[in-house]
Amino acid sequence: MMDWFWTLVLVIAAFLGMEVFAWYAHKYIMHGWGWRWHKSHHEPTDGVFEKNDLYVVVFSLVVIGMFAVGDLYWKPLTAIASGITLYGIVYSLFHDGMVHRRWPIRWQPKSGYLKRLVQAHRIHHAVRTREGAVSFGFLHAPDVRKLKKRLKQQQAASVCEDFSE
Repeated sequence: MMDWFWTLVLVIAAFLGMEVFAWYAHKYIMHGWGWRWHKSHHEPTDGVFEKNDLYVVVFSLVVIGMFAVGDLYWKPLTAIASGITLYGIVYSLFHDGMVHRRWPIRWQPKSGYLKRLVQAHRIHHAVRTREGAVSFGFLHAPDVRKLKKRLKQQQAASVCEDFSE
């Protein structure tokens, strides 16, 4: 049996590790071979759901499996699945709620980290195509000025590539 300290360490590590996973999955899967689902997230949505929500279903099924295996065979996996679930809840509240307003959360941060987080994600959505986006993480909110500069550089490079073809 794990004591509470190591359980908490695993929950926190899994929560923070999810940011690394989310960054890679967003950049290389969702803006890569999984663009067919994610494209809906970069387009205006009329309904409650978008095709991109299928990622939530897939990731949730994986975590449910982790809870089951953890409960039956390896208890630390339950703590890891708990950290992943906590990340998913925070992601849903802030990303879907505050940034995209899919939940009835009307508060918008006026300064600090949360404002930078919202701005970084909105800069990500300034690009509606598979290529050329910046800021793929969720918890990591880079400096907005640097993101805007990188976005302009990528757009300029894209225009140059278009003319060279």
